[in-house]
Amino acid sequence: MNETETLDVRWFAGAAAAAGREEERVPLPDGGTLGDLVRVLGARGPALARVLAASSFLVDGVAARAEDALAPGTTLDVLPPFAGG
Repeated sequence: MNETETLDVRWFAGAAAAAGREEERVPLPDGGTLGDLVRVLGARGPALARVLAASSFLVDGVAARAEDALAPGTTLDVLPPFAGG
């Protein structure tokens, strides 16, 4: 994989625990939307799918939604719900 076909995913808190890592480089899915990537990542297992379903996402520091396109070389932060205030 090269950077032109991938993006970096940073997992935080419970998302990191479910993913088994804090960071990784992943291939962009066909279609290239956040929703497409969430489906691909969620297929790794039910625990990760549950965390992804409840998470918020930032693409290069900007809030993103399922229909938003992803670009190669960007960074996706996966932010599960946090306890406390």
